[in-house]
Amino acid sequence: MKKNLIALLFALSLCANANVKMPLLFSDGMVLQRNKPISVWGWANSGEKIEVTFNKQTQRTKADKNGKWLLYLKPEKAGGPFKMTIKGNNSLTIENVLVGEVWICSGQSNMEWPVAQAQNADYEISQADNLWIRQFLVDKDLNPAPQEELKAGSWKESSKKNTGAFTAAGYFFAKKIYNELKIPIGIINSSWGGTCVETWTSREAFEKSPEFSSMIADLPKIPMDSLLKNKLAALKVQIENLQGSKITSNSESQYKTADFDDSSWPEIHAPQLWNQQLGSLDGTVWMRKSFMISKEEAGKEALLELGKIDDEDLSYVNGIEVGKNTQWDKKRIYKVPAGTLKEGLNTIAVRVTDYSGGGGIFGDEADLKLTAGSTIVPLAGKWKFQVTEIRTDLSPNSYPALLYNAMINPLIPYAIQGVLWYQGEANATRAEQYKKAFPLLISDWRNKWHQGDFPFFFVQLSSFNEFGGTSSTGSYWAELREAQNFTLQNAANTGMCVTADIGDPKDIHPKNKQDVGYRLAAIALNKVYEKGNVFSGPAYKSMETKGSQILLTFDNAASGLMVHDKYHYVKGFEIAGSDHVFHYAEAQIKGSQLLVWSDQVQNPQAVRYGWADDASDCNLYNTENFPAVPFRTDDWNSITKGIKYSFEK
Repeated sequence: MKKNLIALLFALSLCANANVKMPLLFSDGMVLQRNKPISVWGWANSGEKIEVTFNKQTQRTKADKNGKWLLYLKPEKAGGPFKMTIKGNNSLTIENVLVGEVWICSGQSNMEWPVAQAQNADYEISQADNLWIRQFLVDKDLNPAPQEELKAGSWKESSKKNTGAFTAAGYFFAKKIYNELKIPIGIINSSWGGTCVETWTSREAFEKSPEFSSMIADLPKIPMDSLLKNKLAALKVQIENLQGSKITSNSESQYKTADFDDSSWPEIHAPQLWNQQLGSLDGTVWMRKSFMISKEEAGKEALLELGKIDDEDLSYVNGIEVGKNTQWDKKRIYKVPAGTLKEGLNTIAVRVTDYSGGGGIFGDEADLKLTAGSTIVPLAGKWKFQVTEIRTDLSPNSYPALLYNAMINPLIPYAIQGVLWYQGEANATRAEQYKKAFPLLISDWRNKWHQGDFPFFFVQLSSFNEFGGTSSTGSYWAELREAQNFTLQNAANTGMCVTADIGDPKDIHPKNKQDVGYRLAAIALNKVYEKGNVFSGPAYKSMETKGSQILLTFDNAASGLMVHDKYHYVKGFEIAGSDHVFHYAEAQIKGSQLLVWSDQVQNPQAVRYGWADDASDCNLYNTENFPAVPFRTDDWNSITKGIKYSFEK
């Protein structure tokens, strides 16, 4: 018996020592960065000797007192597949390893947007078989403290089976780069829809920033459950003060009925995501709208259209359920059965449940209506609301650094070529501060990776009429685009892909991700791979007043300017005088310059191009077919000036 016990203890000690572990990034099918030292790291017992062998080279190290080890393989040329062997007290083998170009793809939903939901998705997927293009998809996670390992993630080869889940912008970038270079391309997709730039930036970066140091000092270093408790307490007080009543679901069964008295409920505008009024609320909100129906239309079958609802809805008319849906980006169009509508006052009640990010009824105002016979009842405008549940999860935007900690820090120091970034929608109302927040993120990631000022290429906001912003009312989206252009001009080794011309004014997620990827690839082919190609459209350089006209000069227009219009009209320009009132401008191309004027402005002082949330009118290009960068020559009336980032304490 004693011998058996000794043998068991010896076997257990061997198992305890056989614990060399690799990060999830180091797994079958991975792509390593060519022509740079290859960082390899993992965990083992304190002091354990580690040996890594890869493609005829071997490097050795040993684990530190905390069990962490790191070594560097010498740079490798593109190729593969190879094997990597890691030996300690045990031995691991990673199969099917390629060496090529590695790009991190990060940001919010337009980077997360998959190939399966891009335009011509079926065709693109049918052509996707390519073992040399691979994606590592980082599983969504958040944490108040920097993590060493990812929650989950794996490498997948591009194929009819896998590519539908690839980031569309990243995939079309990779496809173009592969077609030009014919070497392996790896994309690491670490993105999360609806997220602000601050959640992707480390605490250390904020602490060193004069702009953000006081903000981050107010964030305690406490566990996740304490953060959650603080957030819920603050949000509960905010909501209950707003609606003047306790948050409870006790009376929910009454909220769908036509005769329920909602006169004490506060009001919210629809269509519009509720974040502006309710903060970062995830939970359940009842929304009610009353309207009149004539005797002639009463009793008839009707059609209820509610736009899109993030995430789920259960919709009633006069207490009768007419429809429900769980797809946050699908328009709600429900039949109202004959006999439901009555003469006089009628009521729509919608139970909306949001699980993360933005919530509520959103979309175009024209999409909210009820059609009964020949009568159309507009439903956009003020709705009554009542919050009945606050979900108990933290959202990525609850506090700064949450996504950096969980989805970026574990990737460091994996050798990469650069970063592709598509984000900004969630920061539009803080556009002025984005001029500091976005460059801070770029410098933060570069400092953490210790791989120099690696390329950081990003997508400028597209066209989406979120707030109806214009030069006369002010435009959050135009100011955010300006902040992105500011970053391009002031942060080293950056590139910007303009997309105002390929957006969708009614959809924050334009489906044309092909051109996004190809335009990003054009930047990389020039700035990284030295192909000498044109990669940018006309960018405002200077202006000269000539009487009642202004002559504009552009960079990136040496070969001349052109427009996409069969009548050759130049669109998207406005001009203003000392009164700061902008008028639509006529324009005439003069080689690589542009002359603009308006009969309503005799002494012009400023020009704007694409200065609106919806900048889809813009049609100026260089002859290489790259769109002009939206701009303004003035600095008047910035509506985001002084708006600062904050979190719930």
